[in-house]
Amino acid sequence: MSSLRSYKGIKPSIEPGVYIDDSAVVVGDVKIGTDSSIWPQVAARGDVNHIHIGQRTNIQDGSVLHVTHKNANNPEGYPLIIGDEVTIGHLVMLHGCTIKDRVLVGMSTTILDGAVIESNVFIGAGSLVPPNKTLESGYLYVGRPVKQVRPLTEQEAAFLSKSADNYVQNKNDYLNEVHDIN
Repeated sequence: MSSLRSYKGIKPSIEPGVYIDDSAVVVGDVKIGTDSSIWPQVAARGDVNHIHIGQRTNIQDGSVLHVTHKNANNPEGYPLIIGDEVTIGHLVMLHGCTIKDRVLVGMSTTILDGAVIESNVFIGAGSLVPPNKTLESGYLYVGRPVKQVRPLTEQEAAFLSKSADNYVQNKNDYLNEVHDIN
């Protein structure tokens, strides 16, 4: 079975230059922007709401992307919106949240429904962002639950785009150099 699957007649929309590993599963109403990458064992389920992944964004190994359905108490539900130049570390759980541009989400972090991560944010590994929490632009956050630690240094802020550059190069290498063997 293919990594890309339709759900109720809705197919994922994939822009040019995207790498999706064969072991990843992308289902339903999922849009993936140019030069983004979906690495091994990622599950992206756009079944009861939509997922939007921007350009030059990487979703690393074992991450889970999910949404919350629309209902009487929450007519829009919670889609999952991920901006441009976002790095999602290994084993991250994203559920019905919004992540703006140039964000790094550390390994094994969980971000829950209604949370908003503004642009230019670092979230340390193993953090938990509770429902409906907003993380202000320009800061490092860590902890369970997450707390604002300090402003980003100039080097850290510059690294956010550099990380995207690195993963665009890496996905290009995979598109050109990874081949099945028998």
